[in-house]
Amino acid sequence: MLSPLEESLLSIMMVIIMFGMGASLTFKDFKLSMRHPQAIGVGFSSQYLLMPFIAFALARLLDLSVEHTVGLVLMGCMPGGTTSNIFAYFSRSLLSLSIMMTICSTLAGFVLVPLWMAFYTQGIDDAFRIPPDQIGRLLFVLLIPTLLGMWIRRKNANLGAVIELVGGVLGAIVIVFLVVTWAPRNWRLLMETSWQVYAAVILLGLVGFLFGYLFSRVLKLNPQKARTVSLETGIQNGPLAALIVIMTFSGETQQLILLIPVMYSLFIVLNSTAVAVFYRKLTKKEELARDQAKVEPS
Repeated sequence: MLSPLEESLLSIMMVIIMFGMGASLTFKDFKLSMRHPQAIGVGFSSQYLLMPFIAFALARLLDLSVEHTVGLVLMGCMPGGTTSNIFAYFSRSLLSLSIMMTICSTLAGFVLVPLWMAFYTQGIDDAFRIPPDQIGRLLFVLLIPTLLGMWIRRKNANLGAVIELVGGVLGAIVIVFLVVTWAPRNWRLLMETSWQVYAAVILLGLVGFLFGYLFSRVLKLNPQKARTVSLETGIQNGPLAALIVIMTFSGETQQLILLIPVMYSLFIVLNSTAVAVFYRKLTKKEELARDQAKVEPS
């Protein structure tokens, strides 16, 4: 499904993304994040409580195969990706909050992702299960470039800012390259894929957006924070899930499981664009209402 070159680029891309993510932060950001402790807590809960359950429920509802179930549950257990930060910025949500939620979910991922994967795939044949220790090791290794990026940003803010920019640009270029080269080469596979798989990968993001927003509003977050949590909840780290699958499986099993994170990554860009445009309109409407409220009637 992925060529050796694409697999190598995927591995390099993950290191670049994590390095750039770390370089986007200073240790002061963690102190500033305490201005939104409730929002971060709500976002963290929606990420690691709602999304794994949503993925498992969709797999059961759509009666997916064992391989596709493993792939979908893995996507639901993933931490947020830097893509959510891009769409948070575009939708005029709280970018700083989005970045902090991504970092927090990523740091906790090497413990929580293996635990949730073990819980939701219990009873599945061992040939299709992803060893929890392997997931933990990979995520722990990916924390190293993140922490290194944070350290460089602390030592030299200008260099850190350059690394952040370069990391974001290169990461985006590699993602576009993988999509452009993969889709034409696998068009027959896409044509033969069942509608249940398409429904699963599309609904995982959309239901995540909806439940993330509703969950936030129920817990009294304001609309702007709720929209930020919504994007962070629905947008999972697809490239990381693909890398885990590639490093765990081989042959036909790898192709069937890998289909889920690859297709999710394709459709989440489209879904996120539509949702971000909608959220941006809501933000502008709220800002206009606030401005009008400040004008005294003549």
